[in-house]
Amino acid sequence: MRIAVVNNFFPPRAGGSSHLSESLARGYAAAGHEVLVLTAAYQDAPAVEERDGLRIVRLPAFMLPETRLAVSFDISFTSRPSVLRRVRTLLDDFRPDVIHQHGQFFDLTWATALYARKRRVPALLSIHTRLENPQARYAKVFRALDATMVKPFMRRAKPRLVVMDVLMQEYIESRYRGAHSGLVPIPVGVDPDWVVGGNGQRVRDRHELGNAPVILSVGHVIPLRDRVALVEALPEVLAAVPDAKLLICGQVYYHHFAERARALGVEHAIIAAGKVPKSEIPDYLAAATVESHEQGLGLGTATLEAMAAGVPVVAPARADNFPGIALRDGDNVLLCEPGDVQGLAKRLVAALTEPGVAKQIGVNGQALIRERFSLERVLHRHLEVLTEMAASQGR
Repeated sequence: MRIAVVNNFFPPRAGGSSHLSESLARGYAAAGHEVLVLTAAYQDAPAVEERDGLRIVRLPAFMLPETRLAVSFDISFTSRPSVLRRVRTLLDDFRPDVIHQHGQFFDLTWATALYARKRRVPALLSIHTRLENPQARYAKVFRALDATMVKPFMRRAKPRLVVMDVLMQEYIESRYRGAHSGLVPIPVGVDPDWVVGGNGQRVRDRHELGNAPVILSVGHVIPLRDRVALVEALPEVLAAVPDAKLLICGQVYYHHFAERARALGVEHAIIAAGKVPKSEIPDYLAAATVESHEQGLGLGTATLEAMAAGVPVVAPARADNFPGIALRDGDNVLLCEPGDVQGLAKRLVAALTEPGVAKQIGVNGQALIRERFSLERVLHRHLEVLTEMAASQGR
């Protein structure tokens, strides 16, 4: 097959969607398929790059300023008068059998949706982020954008949608009813090997942690993952484990957690490491006693990678987060209700003070990832779906 992979986010830009789309693209190429990647220019990455069996074309882009409306995140867009013609030329030359899009609100997704409709090329769309914001005034804006901009483009191409978890399924059913040709449940895939074997002492020395128990929190700090609940849980955690540290590993785009920490008098227990290269993530995981970061928004790539490393995870999430895959509180993860700060603190204290129990949870979580979330398994499922879509279009 000839597979076009489309995502405004692609390495060297960091992020779960970026790394997953690259891993899948490389997997498609390794399986013998021709792969063209269309993405947005980022920093000094080359405009055209060929590696790992991929041809990567980075289109000129501009970056939205960091605002709360933009989820305080660096989002690049390629919109300009020539982009539709450029995308059409690239895809006509490549002649894709199927297009795998990532991200429903990106302009490259919209441009390739128009192409897919006109050229009758089937499209599979992976939705990684829900257009939501905890602040009511922004939430209304996002809902309006979903209804007036995102859904109309989706309705034109009618892509099949990858459902990664139950929260995303509920979001899709609420926002995009009638704008797709079906749902395919495929969880996020992770490489369970690259996260193991890190040098935790290197991180402990860098941040002067000594032997302190470490609550690692991986991922960029944005309004949807603001770390406020973790900070509010810290007073109870520190009462039980006075030397515990909260180590936040990710770019800070939203600073409310720091303001809350000062108000609660726990800022001394928080270390914000900032953006960390992907190659160093295994070191941070090796230094962790426990990991927690999602704050009730489901379990994403960072959580699964922590579990793959054998780190016990505390997650404010639902046991049915992944359809057909059992998350068992106290067995392969520690769960609490989203928004339950006291429950979050209780689970963190348990992980920090009961090392035998925490270790077994880490072992069981690692086994679950290898069994159900390995990139190899997820890649195979994507290829099954793409092959079926390409074949059905050819009939």
